[in-house]
Amino acid sequence: QVQLVESGGGLVQAGGSLQLSCTIVRDIPRAYTVGWYRQAPGKQRELVATISGDGATSNYADFVKGRFTISRDNTKKTAYLQMKSLKPEDTAVYYCNAVRTVGLPGTYWGQGTQVTVSS
Repeated sequence: QVQLVESGGGLVQAGGSLQLSCTIVRDIPRAYTVGWYRQAPGKQRELVATISGDGATSNYADFVKGRFTISRDNTKKTAYLQMKSLKPEDTAVYYCNAVRTVGLPGTYWGQGTQVTVSS
């Protein structure tokens, strides 16, 4: 069973930085496109960023462009979301998502990690 293990959330002041990590357990990481989503209280889950299996292509939601960077290290089976210039409106539970794009299809979610940005 594929699992995604997240880490790196926490409390930070506005303007600060955090890095989230998502490790793919029990499968080949480059077979997956990885995405980060977030869900704030009372709001729908929204896509933040995605990165292709080989790391060559990444996409960002407009509200994080220039502030967040998605990356991955397949040798460590881990994807990252580097978040800078954080704003209070970035406060949410952040979820890692992995979609298998090679071989048998499958979609998996991490357990979520809380990011709180204080003003």
